[in-house]
Amino acid sequence: MTSIAAAANENMAEISNVLIYSAMAVYTLAFLAHIAEWVLGSRSAVGRTAAALTAPQAAAAAAAGTAERQGGGTAVLERPKVVTRSGAGTRDVPDGPGAAGTSEKGDVYGRIAISLTVLAFVLHAGSVLTRALSVERAPWGNMYEFSTTFGMTVVAVYLGLLVAKKNVRWLGLPLVTTILLDLGLALSVLYTDSDQLVPALHSYWLWIHVSCAIISGAALWVGACSTLMYLFRDGYEARLESGWTGRGLERLLAELPSNRRIARFKAHLAKYTDGFVMRLPSAASLDKFAYRINATVFPLWTFTIIAGAIWAEAAWGRYWGWDPKEVWSFITWAAYASYLHARATAGWKGRKAAYIALAAFGCYLFNYYGVNIFVTGKHSYAGV
Repeated sequence: MTSIAAAANENMAEISNVLIYSAMAVYTLAFLAHIAEWVLGSRSAVGRTAAALTAPQAAAAAAAGTAERQGGGTAVLERPKVVTRSGAGTRDVPDGPGAAGTSEKGDVYGRIAISLTVLAFVLHAGSVLTRALSVERAPWGNMYEFSTTFGMTVVAVYLGLLVAKKNVRWLGLPLVTTILLDLGLALSVLYTDSDQLVPALHSYWLWIHVSCAIISGAALWVGACSTLMYLFRDGYEARLESGWTGRGLERLLAELPSNRRIARFKAHLAKYTDGFVMRLPSAASLDKFAYRINATVFPLWTFTIIAGAIWAEAAWGRYWGWDPKEVWSFITWAAYASYLHARATAGWKGRKAAYIALAAFGCYLFNYYGVNIFVTGKHSYAGV
């Protein structure tokens, strides 16, 4: 009977591996479909934006000509407006048209990409489930299992936001790119054969503590990605106000001296990314969305740390021992607390708070990859 059970477990583990490779294949197709969506939508978005920018100028020129003819050849010049950079969320800028722009074909590819992402998610979830069934425990007992479950949860958060009719379709391409990198790293570097846990992990707190950490991380990834896109979009809107887009950006590049390498690099980066950034939601929308995500998940991350302390007392006889994992969990918590405080403080809203948010997510990533791989502590038994 023991050999039959063992064989059944091995079969489940093999099925899990097949499903995860299948999910990666479908995620790759979704990635290609999202690329087609963005590329096909590029021309329509550029044309639409160019028309919106040139129409007011053409109307002003026509009005000036009319005034000149009616006024006996004398034109009255208006005082030029002074363009200043607005604070975060104060610009009256509408959301972009989306990844597909106004291209119907791009929209079709976007819908195909979402359908493929749903199929990949089903395969992905099946892999996590069969991995759990192979050893009859929670499927996050080591770094490989944590990574695959984390990726599945990120996709679940994204699909849940779509079902809730949130404007997050632009997140599809960064999402599948991240999932492919996550699963590729898990399978090539972090893979561990399906096996039972060490005695310290045989606790119901494994289900509570680690599941909360996974859900928190998935939501924080969405917040971090939104914050990164906010920085790009905010820079684009600031240049749009200053006239440094399109031909204005070309003139800026021509005028910048060669020794100003950082400024020229930023200008070149803007030149090749504006066609994509202009289709994102406005900076105000992205900033608000990222803040709401981070603020919503912060209590769950707080509970994650508290649950870990309770489990540590049950397993090791102390609530807190300054283990590297405990220290970096607290640093991550403090970083997000600083972000939430900065977000509500005058003078720290906008880009400054966004940098803190990205640094906080960097702490979360180091807490997982850096501490687990490079630092020895009581959590090292989880291994890779």
